[in-house]
Amino acid sequence: MADQGSEGFLSPFLRERRIRAALPYLRGTVLDFGCGSGALAAWISPANYFGMDRDAEALAAARRRFPAHRFSQELPESAAFDSIAALAVLEHLPSPAAWLRQMRRHLAPGGHIVLTTPHPSVRLVHEAGARAGLFSRAAAEEHEQMLNGADLLRLARRSGFRLVRYRRFLLGANQLAVLQPAGSGD
Repeated sequence: MADQGSEGFLSPFLRERRIRAALPYLRGTVLDFGCGSGALAAWISPANYFGMDRDAEALAAARRRFPAHRFSQELPESAAFDSIAALAVLEHLPSPAAWLRQMRRHLAPGGHIVLTTPHPSVRLVHEAGARAGLFSRAAAEEHEQMLNGADLLRLARRSGFRLVRYRRFLLGANQLAVLQPAGSGD
């Protein structure tokens, strides 16, 4: 499978903007869920980084680029992280609520989840851009659903989280959400 973060003329730019939007919220140990070729690893020390992706080819590329960082197709059952990053991942999941409940078990006390996801208002633009080679065609074809801010708030509540930060970026085309387990402090 192609590295979706670099497939398409504008994809590297979009990936870099997602990373920059998420970085202020990443602290401590970081799980990079859906890490692809490991672009976020460039910003996180090897001791604090764990990249996970289902794509063996992308993981091989990540290991070549960042040999001191840890990458795997599996998440150790007892692993706990201060920050879980899922950058441009949520829209690819068949059940974001089930995924959030699963990730809650991997949050260290006081931990949080940092998400970026495209806003549904740009779905047609994204699909047309993918057909034209501006964005990853594979990523566009794998979108299960796109959620707006209200959808993200409902999803968080339904999954036992609170939405503690939300903002749109890239002229409103993308969203950032920071979630904490309900009942935990800021």
